[in-house]
Amino acid sequence: MRELFIQVVYLAASVLFILGLRSLTRPDLARRGMQQAALGMVLAIAGTLVNHTIVDYRWIAAGLVIGAVIGYPMGQWVPMTAMPQRIALSLGFSALAATLVGVAEYYTEMHDGNVVATAKMAALGFEVLLGSITVAGTLVAAGKLQEVLPSKPITFPLQNLANALLFLVILVMFGWLIAHPAAQVLFYSLLGLAFVFGVLLVIPIGGADMPVVVALLNSYSGLAACATGFAIGNVILIVCGALDGASGFILSILMSKAMNRSFSNVLFGAFGSAPAAKGGKTSEGLTVRSISVEDAAIQLAYAQLVIVIPGYGMAVAQAQHAVREMAEQIEKRGGEVKYAIHPVAGRMPGHMNVLLAEANIPYDKLYDMDEINSEFERADIALVIGANDVVNPAARTDPTSPIYGMPILDADKARTIIVMKRSMGAGFAGIENELFYDAKTSMLFGDAKGSLTALVGEIKNV
Repeated sequence: MRELFIQVVYLAASVLFILGLRSLTRPDLARRGMQQAALGMVLAIAGTLVNHTIVDYRWIAAGLVIGAVIGYPMGQWVPMTAMPQRIALSLGFSALAATLVGVAEYYTEMHDGNVVATAKMAALGFEVLLGSITVAGTLVAAGKLQEVLPSKPITFPLQNLANALLFLVILVMFGWLIAHPAAQVLFYSLLGLAFVFGVLLVIPIGGADMPVVVALLNSYSGLAACATGFAIGNVILIVCGALDGASGFILSILMSKAMNRSFSNVLFGAFGSAPAAKGGKTSEGLTVRSISVEDAAIQLAYAQLVIVIPGYGMAVAQAQHAVREMAEQIEKRGGEVKYAIHPVAGRMPGHMNVLLAEANIPYDKLYDMDEINSEFERADIALVIGANDVVNPAARTDPTSPIYGMPILDADKARTIIVMKRSMGAGFAGIENELFYDAKTSMLFGDAKGSLTALVGEIKNV
């Protein structure tokens, strides 16, 4: 009876995970998707807790308490601007759990004097290998996103060759361990070298590529969990891990495509190195035109179509609610407001969608890049709020630019462009933005939230 209950609960949890993942593909169903996935996780935990192999619930109870103490503040109090690094740390916890389970299972088998079967040793080695790489990689990624570590690539001579040789050594050790499971020194050496490899794999990658890296590490974490399921015979871990691994890999591919980058270029290209990027035009001899809040308000008040392009600067300023208030004022005067969302705007996939949804901006006003680019030519104003690289025309016009070929939002095709920024600082890719020097562009300098609030008041008075 107990086994039947476990299998039924696991089946229900698997269905909810799949439904939740499916719902996340649509903004208007995303919250429901998260609720479905959360319910699925509750069922999965419930099914696991009645497993007959559990002999002592004290450590499990301690884990539940510690997890709640860590998880609740991370989910409730971490600001949206820090969500990418929070996600990276969450992936690190999940990979650490898989790694510790693998270590505990191997230690138990060795302590009991059992001979580990080849298939089980392969699963244990794989979960520990990928788990350790992921733990190290997510720590470095979170550090770069939080700017505790330098966001620019950290490189040294022959780095790629050294990494390739280290990975080859790890693979040889992995194969030897499968053939000789009793080699405990080899197992723990593999664990340590995998951690070192995870660090070396991520430190040469620039901050501009961290969203892709986090998605890829998500895939690794899922595969580690899947291997854990095979190692300990847990069906729900196999299902969850496979879903997580596949979705993370697909997401990283889509993000690389949105940046016109290949995996090899992301992992080994040291992109995002910063202000002195090779190639690309400079701002020497060019000038920008600034605009006052009053003048910007007059233009927005009489515009028939305004396309808002949000970026990381909007997230930093927590200006999404002010954006909605400005849009409401424009719409009251008969104008139309649409929102153009670039796939890699912000520091994680869907960053802008989540922020705008938090401000109760209708989902049907959010448009993907492919849907909105044809609209810019008839737009009276393209309002760029803290976005940079995703609207840089150099991606189309300058073959020497590091971002050349990356699909961008066609803000430069609007009749008028207003860019809201704190300063003329470069974006995450560390290069000049040609859009800022366009004859149609006006710069509205200052904090986005404060500027938008002032715009709302001025539009009301027009």
